[in-house]
Amino acid sequence: MKSTRPVLKLFLALYCFSKVSGAPASAKVALPIAIPSGVAPGPPGASGSLYGSEAFEGPDGNPVDTSNSAEVTDYQLVPGQDEDKNLGLYLDLESVPNPQPIRGTGGSTDPGPRNMIYEKLNPDVYAPPGTDAGDFGNSKWPMGLSYNRQGLDRAGFARQQNAEQLPLATQMAGVDMKLSPHAYRELHWHRANEWSYIFNGSVRVGAMDENGQTTYDDLNAGDVWFFPSGKPHTIQALDQGSEFLLIFDSGTFSEDNTFLATELFLRTPKSVLAKDLRTDVSSFTNLPKDQLYIFPGTPAPAALSAQNITGPAGSIITNPYTYHFSQQEPYTVPGGSVKIIDPTTFPIAFNFSVALVVVQPGAMREIHWHTDSDEWNFFIAGNARITVFSAPQSSRTFDFAAGDVGYVPFPDTHYIENTGDVDVVYLEVLQAPKFTDISVAQWLGLTPPQVVKDTLHLPDELVGKLPKYKTYIVPGHTNLTDTNYTAEGA
Repeated sequence: MKSTRPVLKLFLALYCFSKVSGAPASAKVALPIAIPSGVAPGPPGASGSLYGSEAFEGPDGNPVDTSNSAEVTDYQLVPGQDEDKNLGLYLDLESVPNPQPIRGTGGSTDPGPRNMIYEKLNPDVYAPPGTDAGDFGNSKWPMGLSYNRQGLDRAGFARQQNAEQLPLATQMAGVDMKLSPHAYRELHWHRANEWSYIFNGSVRVGAMDENGQTTYDDLNAGDVWFFPSGKPHTIQALDQGSEFLLIFDSGTFSEDNTFLATELFLRTPKSVLAKDLRTDVSSFTNLPKDQLYIFPGTPAPAALSAQNITGPAGSIITNPYTYHFSQQEPYTVPGGSVKIIDPTTFPIAFNFSVALVVVQPGAMREIHWHTDSDEWNFFIAGNARITVFSAPQSSRTFDFAAGDVGYVPFPDTHYIENTGDVDVVYLEVLQAPKFTDISVAQWLGLTPPQVVKDTLHLPDELVGKLPKYKTYIVPGHTNLTDTNYTAEGA
C-alpha cells in the first residue's frame, strides 16, 4: 500500500501555517487525495499497472535520448517551395511522397503524427504564403465531410453545409442532393428561400403559391429553379436521375427542419384531417409510419401536360419559378467565361445573384470584392485557391477542389486562381438584387495616376496600362512558378 507520510506531512504543514497566520481553528483546509497504487482486478490476460511510480517525478539523472530525432531528412521540396515566401507561389505538394511545411525560409520539417492526405489537399494551409497574416476564420468546407443522409431503398441522399460546419457562413447554406431515377424529394416547404442549380440528369418540379396558382416544368443539367419561402413544392427525378445543389438564404438553415407532408399528416389528429379533407378517418389507415424524405416513386408520364394541374386561379405565368440557364450562352473573355443570372432576368429569385464562372488553367478570377453581400462558392470541377483579405491586416489562403464550399464575408477582397490542369468551374452566389463587384485593377485604372503612384509606389509603366474596364478573368501561365505577366495576353 502506498505510504501516507507525504499526505500527513502536508497536513501538518498546513496546520502550522494556519496557526502562524492566525487563521481560525475552524477554518477548513482542502487536502489532496492520495491516488491508490492498487486497482480492481482486471480481465483475464491483463498485466502491468495503470499508474507509474512516484519515482518518475522530477529530474531522473538519465542522459538525453539522442536516437529519437524530430528532424526529417528524407524529403524533397516541390517547385517554388524554396522561393521567397512572399511570392506565394502555388505548391503542388501532391507531386512528392513526403511533403513538408516549408516555404522559403519559413517553417520546418514535420516528423508527425500527421494526416498527409489533408496536407497534400491543402498546401496553402500547410505551407502558407508569407503574405498570410493575422487571425481569420475558416473559409472552406468540403461536402465530402458532411453527414450523408440516406434516402429510402437507395432512392438518393442529401448532405449539407450550414453555419454548424462553417461558422463564417452566416448568410447562406447549401445542400447537395441526389435523386435516383423516378425518386421523389417528398412534398415539402421551407422557412428559407430555395435556389437550385442542376449538376446532372433531369427533374420535374412543381409548386403552388398562396393564390392557388401552380407551375410545373421539366429541367435539365445547368437549369435553375427558385421556390420562395413557404411555397409548397415537389421534385421528382426523371429517367436519368438527378443531382442538384440547393442554396438557402440563411446560414442556420437545416434540411432536417424541412416541413414535410408526411409529418404534417402524422402530427395532426386524424379526426381533424378527416374534417378538413371531407372524408372518413379510415382514409388514413395506410399513412406512412414515418417521414419519407427521399423515396422511390413511379415514373412520371413523359408528357409534362399530363401532370400540369391547374385550378381556377390558373398557372403562375408572371415571374415563373424556373429558368433554363443551360440555354444561356456565356460571356467569354481571355482565360475563361462567365454566365450571370440575377433578378434582372429571373425576377422571382429577388435576392439571389449568381455567376457560373469557368477559369481556364493558369488563369484567375480577378481580385475583387462585393459591395453588399457575402459570397458563397461551390466548386463543380477543377482545383483552385482563394486568398481572402480582411481589414485591417488579416489574410488566409485556402485550396479547393470539386465538391468544396467556399465563403467570403462582405466586403473582403479575394480572387480564385486555377491551380490545376483542367478548367475550374464554380458558382459565385450573392444575396443581392444584382450581381456586382469591385475590380481592383479597374479601380486603380480609374484613379488618377499620381494618387496610385504616391500611395503604392508603382512604376509608371504599370500605372499607365491599368485597365479602365472590368476583366472578370485574367489569363496566366500554366507553369505557376512563372511570375512575369508583362507580355500582352499573358
